[in-house]
Amino acid sequence: MPKNAKSHALSEPLASEIGQDYSALKAMRETRGYSLEELSLTCGLSVDEIEDIENGRAADPAKLRRIASALRLPQDTLIASAASTPAAQGRPLA
Repeated sequence: MPKNAKSHALSEPLASEIGQDYSALKAMRETRGYSLEELSLTCGLSVDEIEDIENGRAADPAKLRRIASALRLPQDTLIASAASTPAAQGRPLA
């Protein structure tokens, strides 16, 4: 975890916001003090993979679990919404 990362619990409003839209994940990452590169090193995903998720282009549950774990988020917050996104179902986003 980056030295400036905050270890506070995820607030309920932000948790539900992330469940609806992965772009909120970027705000949570930044709030926790992670750059894309730091999160990449922490969770073992490439910067491009994380950017794809934050931009709504990918929602692989295994990747979401890794990000949630690195950011100390409840995994259910990210995983539940992944099942209903077009990217998770193999359909291109409009």
